[in-house]
Amino acid sequence: MRLGLAGRAAAGRCLGRGGGAPQRGAELLPELLQSAEAAEEGAGATRGRRAPEEASVLLFPGQGSQAVGMVGRGLLREPRARELFGLAERVLGYDLLGLCLAGPEAELRRTDRCQPAVFVASLAALERLHHRRPAVIENCVAAAGFSIGEYAALVFAGAIDYAEALYAVKVRAEAMQEASEAIPSGMLSVIGRHSSDYVTACSEAREHCRSLGIENPVCEISNYLFPDSRVIAGHLQALEFLQQNSKKYGFVRVKMLPVSGAFHTRLMEPAVEPLAEALRSINIQKPLIPVYSNVDGQKYTQPKQIQRLLAKQLVSPVKWEQTMHSIYERRKGMGFPCTYEVGPGKQLGVILRSCNLKAWKFYTHIDVSENETEEET
Repeated sequence: MRLGLAGRAAAGRCLGRGGGAPQRGAELLPELLQSAEAAEEGAGATRGRRAPEEASVLLFPGQGSQAVGMVGRGLLREPRARELFGLAERVLGYDLLGLCLAGPEAELRRTDRCQPAVFVASLAALERLHHRRPAVIENCVAAAGFSIGEYAALVFAGAIDYAEALYAVKVRAEAMQEASEAIPSGMLSVIGRHSSDYVTACSEAREHCRSLGIENPVCEISNYLFPDSRVIAGHLQALEFLQQNSKKYGFVRVKMLPVSGAFHTRLMEPAVEPLAEALRSINIQKPLIPVYSNVDGQKYTQPKQIQRLLAKQLVSPVKWEQTMHSIYERRKGMGFPCTYEVGPGKQLGVILRSCNLKAWKFYTHIDVSENETEEET
């Protein structure tokens, strides 16, 4: 089946070279595509009759889900998972597995470290899922990833080779780290009400920054998580102003996130061109299954679009709530697919519960942590 082959492509095509854009690894994709098309021709009618509850959706987490010990040593008994980390060490130039296993935590929190860590750990979790529940891969009808998780989703779907995606992730993470160090900035998680006034809040926070002598201040929504929950990012002075005046704008709870910069705002513009150049240097193909973009919440349809939107994603808000609506929208009375969060943390499951309680009832978490022996629901 086509989707099963897409799953194999996620971690099976993983041997490449470090230094510059990696070469395509085992060069299996042409063969996979040919086999997939042949299988689809013979199985198309059967797939069309699949009941919704027999289908699956894969979600890949983003930055912030990392933690020391998030990769368990038991996972390394899976040969392909070990290969993923072996290649990562060659491409990245440091021991990513050791960092995931033992830290230090301060280093793992760095943008240039945690993004590759979450990316590789998520694909290692995919190997665990493929080994234990191959039917989930076979029956996958959609995939999405939060920010850096979008790269894991595209690798799973056969759109980008693992080694080449890892190179792009490396460039992205390093460029974002550098951009975040240029200006004191951050991200503020906000739980609001239906009446919360985000537009006025951001506008008045920017005006406050101008009163302090800050030119071209940034304060804007960077993540749409679920109804009445947003992340606002920008200059630190703007976020501090919002914390002090949260009740004025109808915010129920605000909390600074442990990140180094204002991701998914125009403060990340210096990182766009380095990433765009890296994306131009790699081979991107049409996904074998639908993958949804963070930028507009819609399916990717062709390679040039992937290349363009992955670069645009750096300075655009993550429209995760909209993505969840796109994936789980269905006619009244239709069932929901089984959803698997593949990678460290359970943040996407929490968000799904708030976006669509009925869909969340079919949620499972596939972890790679130290004490994980079975899938955790």
